[in-house]
Amino acid sequence: MNAQPEADLAALPVEPFAELLSRSAYEQLSSTLRSGARAMRGRTMWHVNTTLVGGGVAEMLGAMLPYLVGAGVDCRWVVVTGEDDYLEVTKRLHNFLHGFPGDGGELGEREARIYEQTLEANAAQLFPRIRAGDVVFVHDPQTAGLIPALKRRGAVVVWHCHIGTETPNDTVRRAWGFLRDAVCPADRYIFSRRDYLWEGLDPARHSVIRPSIDPFSAKNEHLEPDQVAAILKAADAVTGDPDRRPSFARRDHRSGVVAMPVTHAGGGAPVPDGAPVVLQASRWDRLKDPVGVIRLFADHLAPPTDAHLVLMGPPVDGVADDPEGLEVLTESVEAASSLPEALRRRVHLMCPPADGDQADVIVNAMQRRADVVIQKSLAEGFGLVVSEAMWKARPVIAGRVGGIQDQIEHGVSGVLIDDPADGAAFASVTVELLHDRARANEIGTAARERVVDRFLTPRQLVETLGLTGELIQVDLRGEV
Repeated sequence: MNAQPEADLAALPVEPFAELLSRSAYEQLSSTLRSGARAMRGRTMWHVNTTLVGGGVAEMLGAMLPYLVGAGVDCRWVVVTGEDDYLEVTKRLHNFLHGFPGDGGELGEREARIYEQTLEANAAQLFPRIRAGDVVFVHDPQTAGLIPALKRRGAVVVWHCHIGTETPNDTVRRAWGFLRDAVCPADRYIFSRRDYLWEGLDPARHSVIRPSIDPFSAKNEHLEPDQVAAILKAADAVTGDPDRRPSFARRDHRSGVVAMPVTHAGGGAPVPDGAPVVLQASRWDRLKDPVGVIRLFADHLAPPTDAHLVLMGPPVDGVADDPEGLEVLTESVEAASSLPEALRRRVHLMCPPADGDQADVIVNAMQRRADVVIQKSLAEGFGLVVSEAMWKARPVIAGRVGGIQDQIEHGVSGVLIDDPADGAAFASVTVELLHDRARANEIGTAARERVVDRFLTPRQLVETLGLTGELIQVDLRGEV
């Protein structure tokens, strides 16, 4: 097995948050970070997942952990690796935990053997670096099998599950049965919603921590309208030549220049400059229903509007733990290619370049360029992409599923569609907001305010360190 990849976590200061937060919230953040660093002295905080790039968990860890490092916490982020058969099993678990059959495969003795052997090989590399008393956060079903051995090693273990459903069916319970014995010994289980706690897990060990976005990352940093236009033109996402070379701030504070184009899947073309844009930005995942978005556009949205549809997702070879990405992108290309030519020219399937910061700033610009943002998820653990668009004051229309319904106040800071499969309902609201710009702007303004109050990194930092303090029996609100 290859050496386990580890993130290079550059220290980031929290002082920029002083301009966004109330005085009391900023003081709480600063105090908690100082106390947390003192409490963790002599211990390491580990985070373990399956990819450093692509998907909400990697984005969240990449946004949050540098602030812990900047505060003086010894923090490490490593990933487990596995062969294709392991990734097939973990993708199956991902789908099953959402209540969807996915590939319809089994979770039997063969799958258990693949899962256990892969994690045993990873443990052989990881465990010699972990000391008794270290705090280890293992993320999602891919890493849950590490928990019993971590506990035997003397670590404090938190299982952070970012996916779930409040209406478990037999498919969900199959995944629970496969993983429950591994998960049970953890000192704490974190879910993003109260109703996600599994049957058979100790409610006394359950904590709810909702994820967050970093407003200062390349994906969320402020961009002026002229920057948005220049970035999208330089990336060949919108027609026209940029009047300058657009620059942006990389994660390590170096200046970057947008010089790499997006890939137009299926041979598509850039969006015409000035055209109205309806956007869905997500991984190429059947649970995000990109084919359903194309169909609702063709059947219900394109006829009464002149809008263009943009589906933007990561390169299909850029998300290490998602073996279905290429299949879903191919299905999306086929759906778009089957449309009449006049409609086909108004559907744009884009993958930003592999350069992470450059890709993020292109997504940022496209979200700000969009007139309406759709998130047609059929199931969703949380769906941080919703908060990203809300932060940019975009009106968001999304399915009333999972954590999306915690982010959007229906009719105030966005619109929730009761049945996420109802493309006509999505299209009807989209048409209304495209035609009523004042209403769209009103929703967008309320959306940004809601994200500032509830879904920025400082809140998650405070809650995560508070939980850590409980587990190592230190009150982070006082002296250590």
